[in-house]
This record gives sequence, structure tokens and C-alpha cells, in this order.
Amino acid sequence: MDFTLAAQNLISPPVLFFALGVFAALARSELAIPEAVAKALSLYLMLAIGFKGGVAAGEHGLGLDLLTVIGAAVALSFVIPLIAFALLRTTTRLSQVDQAAIAAHYGSISIVTFIAATAALNAASITYPGIMVAAAAAMEVPAIITALWLARRGRQNGSQQQPTPWREVVLNGSVVLLIGAFAVGMATGERGYEDVAPFIVDPFKGVLCLFLLDMGLVAGRELRHVARTLSPALLVFGLYMPMVGGVLGALAALLIGLDRGGIAILSVLTASASYIAVPAAMRLALPEAKPSLYLTLSLAVTFPFNLTIGIPFYIALAGWLS
Repeated sequence: MDFTLAAQNLISPPVLFFALGVFAALARSELAIPEAVAKALSLYLMLAIGFKGGVAAGEHGLGLDLLTVIGAAVALSFVIPLIAFALLRTTTRLSQVDQAAIAAHYGSISIVTFIAATAALNAASITYPGIMVAAAAAMEVPAIITALWLARRGRQNGSQQQPTPWREVVLNGSVVLLIGAFAVGMATGERGYEDVAPFIVDPFKGVLCLFLLDMGLVAGRELRHVARTLSPALLVFGLYMPMVGGVLGALAALLIGLDRGGIAILSVLTASASYIAVPAAMRLALPEAKPSLYLTLSLAVTFPFNLTIGIPFYIALAGWLS
């Protein structure tokens, strides 16, 4: 892995705006983003991510290779949060809602980590299937659905309520927007992408900076109150969980017959932790979950670990398996 590339990602504007938000909150600055604006930023990011993922999937067509890769990616995105949740239940004393929210991040993906991995593969002259872009897009929603189910189970423990109402989980606004935007992107394809590119392409990074600034403010304000909650066990979880996910992804890629590059990419996807789509969804769907916990782990622990240590390991693992 090129450490220059890792450094460039760590000092990118979105990450630095998140750090600015944390600093401003810890310093008790009056800087704030109105709640209505924050919700609009979350909606925009989910719409843009879903739409662009649908366009990428549409470009490849619904061939057997695409369906196999997407099927494996979706299955992993459902299963990995269950594994993460079980590990958190065993090693931490967090509320079930917080454990579910954290677990969702590890079933989804970090698009920046994905981009860094493709750059590392290109630098090493290792090819990878183009359909892996569609796999990345398909892994956003299942983890969110799993987290909502786990959180709702936690709310119902000890009560006489009926079993989990799946309609409310599947039709949650965050899930509907992501899936709906994905479907629109796949249906309209490149032509539709060109029509809305001025709205979802150029402004995306700026909106992401504002979103992460707001999440930094929220996380910083809560960090003052949850210092004891950030236990060594929780921080260590942010280091070993990507390795667990990465190995599972590599084995699944081997089983469905991907080559070395495909194994490496799926391993990276299952090892990464979302800090865009899932935090936006959790902000809307599970507002009681603590951003200071899930964002600290995904952005401040797992993200730099993957950029500096994880990606070289996943590529080496892919070479060994292939």
C-alpha cells in the first residue's frame, strides 16, 4: 500500500471537516447546523449514493456474473452485522440500539476505502471485475435493514408487543430512499445520470463535507458524556472487526469463483465500515443511537486502519487464496 495515498485520504476535506466538528464541539463553540438542514443533507447523500449505484449496476446488465456477485455481497451485508452485533453483545455493555447501529456500519461499505483499494490494485497491475462497483452499491441497504431489526428487537425485549413489524423495517424512509434511488438509477441508466449529474455529482463532496461537519459536532458534544463508554474492548473491536469481515469476504469471493482482483475487492468491501450512508440512515431511523460511538469507530479507528494496514493484508490474502 502506498502510504502517500493513505495520508492523502486521511487529510481529505471530508475527514478534516469531521475533525473540525469534533474540535468545535469539544471547545464549546457556538457553531451549529440546524436540524432541518442536517436531515436534508442525509436525504441528499442517500439519494445520490443509491442513484449512482443503480446506474453502475445497469451498465453491466442483469447477467449471471452480476447476479452472483450481488447475491454474495447482499448476503454478506446481512450476515456481517449479525456477527458484529454478537461480538459487541459479548464484549461490551452498550445498549442494544447502540450495538445495532455500530454493527450496521460494518455490514455496509466505505466508498473511500473502496477507491483506495482500486488504486492500490492498479498500482500493482492487478485487474479486477468492473461489476464490483455494483456489489459495493448493493451492500448499503441490507446492513441498515439488519440494524433496524436488531434495534427493534431490543426495544421489544421484556414487553408484550407483537413480533417485529417487518413492514416498518423494510419501508423505513432511509431504506425506501436508498432502494428507490438505486432502482431509478438502474432504470434510467447513463442518460438519466447525465440529466441529474449537476445535482448529484458536483455538489456531492461539498454536501459530504457539511454532513461530516455536522456529525463531528454531534459526536464531539456526546464525547464529553460517553468517555467511559469508549472502552478498550470497543476500540479494539474497531480493529479486529474489519479483519473478520475481510476474511469472510475473501472466502465468499473464492467460493463464487472470482479472480485475485475480485477477491481483494470483495474482501475490502466487507472489511470497511460506512461513514456516509449508514450514519445518514442511523441519524434518521435510530436518532437515539450515539454518533460519538459509531462514527468514532468507523471513521477514527477502522478507516485509518484499513488504509494503512488492512488493504495490503486483503490484497496479500487474495493472492494467497487465488
